[in-house]
Amino acid sequence: MGIVKIDEELHEDVRNASAVMCRSINAQAEFWMKIGRLAEANPTLSFSDIVKQELLLAPDTRRDQRTAA
Repeated sequence: MGIVKIDEELHEDVRNASAVMCRSINAQAEFWMKIGRLAEANPTLSFSDIVKQELLLAPDTRRDQRTAA
């Protein structure tokens, strides 16, 4: 884990978004960084396309929870 310095205004934006999205401040910042990285790597994809792609690649946590029980 590292430390990233950001300006106060952006930090406040992350704090506000994290409350709305029920994420920690760090999780919200990590989400934004990941989406930004993917957007730069795939400039023709929309935000919705990027999210759909990530959902398809994500492990099915519901299935994992059912098999663990």
